[in-house]
Amino acid sequence: MFGTEMTEADIDHHLGPFEPVTVKPYSRTRRAMDGSALLKVYVGIDPEGRRRREAETVERAVLRGLSAPAVLATGNGAAGSWTVFWMLPGTPCSIGAHEAIEEYIGHVLDVSGRLHQPAVDLTPGSGWERRQAGHVSQHQFLLDQLSSRCRRRPWWAVLGGFLQPLDSQPVVYLHGDLKPEHLLVDGERLHVVDWEASACGPAVVDYTDVVFHLVRDLLYEGVPPERVPVDLLTAMPFSGPVLAWRLLLWLDRRRPHDIDLLSTHDVSRLAAEEQPTAAYRALARSVAVLRAAGVPR
Repeated sequence: MFGTEMTEADIDHHLGPFEPVTVKPYSRTRRAMDGSALLKVYVGIDPEGRRRREAETVERAVLRGLSAPAVLATGNGAAGSWTVFWMLPGTPCSIGAHEAIEEYIGHVLDVSGRLHQPAVDLTPGSGWERRQAGHVSQHQFLLDQLSSRCRRRPWWAVLGGFLQPLDSQPVVYLHGDLKPEHLLVDGERLHVVDWEASACGPAVVDYTDVVFHLVRDLLYEGVPPERVPVDLLTAMPFSGPVLAWRLLLWLDRRRPHDIDLLSTHDVSRLAAEEQPTAAYRALARSVAVLRAAGVPR
């Protein structure tokens, strides 16, 4: 019924009608007028890979006891790489108050507790599919997510050395983007959406991503660095090297010159920190400086 040459107008006719588009950094989304569905068109980094990864992962997530949106249709053609999801009810988590942050972290621990169970023959990489022998190591999987220009930076070898101990950690299923807006509270139920960044790797990657987004978003909303409630984040596993990597990943995906705003000393200091509270304070100070330098959110 749904061919690869469908335009966005065709999708609108068969599965909509949809509301006007909402533009995000890596996607365009439109909600069905009756609230039943969401059209997502993938743009930017690897749109077709992200489409296939998300469509495949949501089915497997349900088998692990998580509520994820059903795929109504998906394709790659005249409309680009796109998927139409069934809309799930619920209210996104908030980080507007300490109580809200505590509730959000509780939901993160609930979801990750179901996901982060080692399985036989899992290997690091994007998506949840099984991979052939000869897979990359845990630390190399993280390094590979940085662009090739990062290999020429003086901190590259330093970061790789700090990340190597991850190779001894179990490989688990990762959501990859457990931001507050991706966890929908529906009474006593919790729905998890936006699985395009799903992967297999060390569990601490999911937790570090949660910390990074929360600290960054609070700062960009005007909260002073010293007021960021880092003590609430210590319930989650911590890794200084992964925190440094996540900060670099953010900069690498912003303006071309933003990656040069962090020095080797900055990277080493954050990666070497062994106390989560001190590391999160350092992260907040660094992000505040980068925000003042004009780095876009």
